[in-house]
Amino acid sequence: MTPATTAEATRATVQKFLELRLAGDTEGLTALFADKVDWVLAENPVVPWIRPRSTAAECAAQGAELMRYTVPEEARASVDALLVDGNDAVLTGHVSGTVRATGKSFEGPFALRLTVEEGRITRHHLYENSLSIAEACTP
Repeated sequence: MTPATTAEATRATVQKFLELRLAGDTEGLTALFADKVDWVLAENPVVPWIRPRSTAAECAAQGAELMRYTVPEEARASVDALLVDGNDAVLTGHVSGTVRATGKSFEGPFALRLTVEEGRITRHHLYENSLSIAEACTP
């Protein structure tokens, strides 16, 4: 595969990931993630949806867990940029929401690095405003 074709395939997989995530399609996301995923999200013991993950099913379930602990109608996410280089993609943007248990809001920028191999996501590294999220989860 040429570098341009690889980048196009990566971009298509990332777009599919965003569509499935927006639709809350856990089954589709499970198929999109590789059997084993290099998952990084800063540990945050007061945030119930942030935990170690490595299998396709665990990674796909993160979105459903997030919706269980937050108010879906108040969740917002926007992507400012999607940069693709071969198998790697980086999305930057902003996210906000409200924690159901506390009624407190969180917001801040994020960066998400994804790696796509053979049409499946093998790396998911999310960098976000974990302090704002932890404060919103703390009564």
